[in-house]
This record gives sequence, C-alpha cells and structure tokens, in this order.
Amino acid sequence: MVAPVEVPVTLKIRTGWSRAQNNALEIAQIAEDCGIQALSIHGRSREDRFQGSAEYRTIRQVKRKLRIPVIANGDIDSAKKAEMVMDFTAADAIMVGRIAQQRPWIFGQIDHYLCTGKKPEEPTAEQKQSWLVSHLKNLYAFYGEHQGVQIARKHINWQLAHNNSYATVKPLLMQAETAAQQLDTIDAYFNDCHRESYDLAC
Repeated sequence: MVAPVEVPVTLKIRTGWSRAQNNALEIAQIAEDCGIQALSIHGRSREDRFQGSAEYRTIRQVKRKLRIPVIANGDIDSAKKAEMVMDFTAADAIMVGRIAQQRPWIFGQIDHYLCTGKKPEEPTAEQKQSWLVSHLKNLYAFYGEHQGVQIARKHINWQLAHNNSYATVKPLLMQAETAAQQLDTIDAYFNDCHRESYDLAC
C-alpha cells in the first residue's frame, strides 16, 4: 500500500488476535519497516472485541520501540483518562472512539484540560441541543430527508439513550418519518427536560 501512493499511509491495529497471542510489537515493527508513517493501537485484542477494559502496557512497549508516531486508543472517555493514558504510554497522541458518539464535546474538554490543567465544564442543555440539531440537519442535507431521518435515529440514540427521561420520547423519535417531526420532538424533549430540571439530559 505504501509503495503505489504518494500520501502518507497510517495503520491501526489491536494488541493481537487474543490476549494469549499478543503480537502488536512484531506487527508494529513490520509496519514501520514497510514505511507506515504513524500507528494507532487499540488496547484490546481482536478476541476481546469491546469487552473488558483496554490495557495500555502493550501500547507503551510499542512506543518505546518505534521511531514513528504512536497513537493510543481504547476507553478514553474523559479528560483525566486522556491525560493518564498519554502519561502512561508516552504516546504521541490519543484517539477517542465510541464515547464521542454520546459526548461529541469531549474533544474540546480534553484539549482544555491538557492545555490548562483545569477541569472542563459540561455543556449546557442549550449547547447540547444546538449541537444535536445541527448534526441532524447536516445528515438531512447530505443524505436527503428520507434517508437522513432514518440514519439520524442511531445518532439520536447515541446522544440521548443514557438519559432516564429519554425512554418516554424515544418511540416518537424512532417512528418519525420527516425531519420536521424529529426536530419538533427533540425541541419538546429538551423543553420538558428543562422544565422538570432533569440534569441527566440538561
């Protein structure tokens, strides 16, 4: 892959096929020798899927051996966790995964904490609603309304499903057939949440 293209080629791997077959260091060295420009490592084996906790010892070992940038990935779900992973692994960067589906503002929080050392504030309910609505409108514009509404359902779930108050409005959002229905329901949900002082969604 490196030879026929002019752009830098990067690679993402896991720690191995299974915990008993941890070959990340071997694969990383092969990748560097082949001309890979940066390597991301998820701290689980393929067998682990997303079960259990990510481990970072393997990432630290790989970082010590390679000359190319190494990016740490796996279970980075807060600004403090980001700092811990970077300190422990000495990685050149971190990669944030699934938590960004639920909390897309996490990138700004991590940046703020790493730059200032101060605990980042949580977004207000108004900011959360604004970001969600903006994201949905972009989906409608890119995919068209019919497909956009269908695709939007999983994005709505990712951001709101952790709120206890979401269960009452979920059927309406999942059954909505138009963009207007989805947006109106979201608007009503956040208004109700604000009135009832649910700090889960606000």
